[in-house]
Amino acid sequence: MQLLRTVVSVATLTTLCGGARAQESPTPKPAEPSAQTGGAAPVAVTLKRAIELALQNSKEIQVAKIQANVADHAAQITKAQFMPNLYAGSGAGYTNGIPETPGGRAPSVFNVTYTEQVFNEPLRGQAKEMQEQAKAQKIALEEAKSSVITRTAMAYLELGKVRHSELLRAEQESAEKILQVTQERQGEGLELPVEVTKAQLTRARVVQRILQLEEREDELEVFLAYQLGLPEAQAIEVMPEDLPGEAEQAGDNLIAAALANNTGLRLAESDVRAKEFRLKGERRGYFPTLELVSVYSVLAKFNNYSQFFNSFQRNNFNAGIDMRVPIFSAQTRANIGLAQVNLEAAKASLSNKRSEVTADVRQKTRRVRETDAAKEVARLELQLAQQNVAVLQAQFGEGKLNLRDMEKARLEENDKWMVYLDANFQKQQAQLDLLKTAGQLDKVWQ
Repeated sequence: MQLLRTVVSVATLTTLCGGARAQESPTPKPAEPSAQTGGAAPVAVTLKRAIELALQNSKEIQVAKIQANVADHAAQITKAQFMPNLYAGSGAGYTNGIPETPGGRAPSVFNVTYTEQVFNEPLRGQAKEMQEQAKAQKIALEEAKSSVITRTAMAYLELGKVRHSELLRAEQESAEKILQVTQERQGEGLELPVEVTKAQLTRARVVQRILQLEEREDELEVFLAYQLGLPEAQAIEVMPEDLPGEAEQAGDNLIAAALANNTGLRLAESDVRAKEFRLKGERRGYFPTLELVSVYSVLAKFNNYSQFFNSFQRNNFNAGIDMRVPIFSAQTRANIGLAQVNLEAAKASLSNKRSEVTADVRQKTRRVRETDAAKEVARLELQLAQQNVAVLQAQFGEGKLNLRDMEKARLEENDKWMVYLDANFQKQQAQLDLLKTAGQLDKVWQ
């Protein structure tokens, strides 16, 4: 795909360098306007709008929502045993001998059964554990949203970077002129063949990078169209933007925010709470269990009740409680041991996660500062290269400089532009990583 050319204006450079350094920014080079050939008209999308569309159309988020709903319904299954449960059915069948069924109840033409758990601490602990796991699935949904925001923002910002094709086009033109002059001088016996080879290598490298950027642009356009829910062939116009300044906070502030909002840490905390509920329930397994039960049944004489019992009653109703008092339960002891081990493992994982998040925030805060310093170095190198071109341009106009040296200076200036754009993108990537770790991404674009 042909790279779309972006007009690099003074406002663009102001955005890239940041407001505090706008007046120090080097003067950018003008570029040709973007040209679209065929297909639908391009859609101009801001970074904030791109994130909104990605959150609306992400398949990953849709799957996470379904999983959260599944976890909610699974938690209700155990909880439902502590609520009234009424069943109707029939146990009619042929009997020869004492009338009974495999379940131990008398055969009946029709029956209604009512059950409700009143006191069953192991079961209640399991119910609370599953409810906590359902809450954890909602935290996982937040993690999915953060991942979508991060990938969309990075793709958007990188697409804006690779579309500065006019810089490499200008490099290619300069490399062509340098090669042409060098070949002419070799023909006149003023240059060695090695100088021609060097010029050819320079041109080949520029062409290679242009092709790489064209391929990368195509990949990013397809990815963004998919993320935003747009047709694959839909062209997207991106705007040069910088990220909000939340990532510039002091490291201590971000550590506090990460300890409160990091999704991985919150999932670990939720897992500890779930295991605590389970252990508490299992430890109370030595308590009695109490269940409300009642049965209504309609019996039939063809089951020979009158032959085995003194009297026959067609309609029967029983209601009461089913209480069990554990005297010795090896299973309860084993359940407590397993729940204890699981809780210890969850607590160890939580402790490791806290240390990991704290170290991660510090490392990524340093990374932001390092990339910011690298961006400033790249900006000053670009400014120096532009000033050098201005001086050489004046000398060239006075006939004091040849065309090859002039084009070499322009080639260096364009190369410094690409270095600056790469440095700016590296800083933006570092900021996004830091914001995601600190759990601040959802607050940035509110």
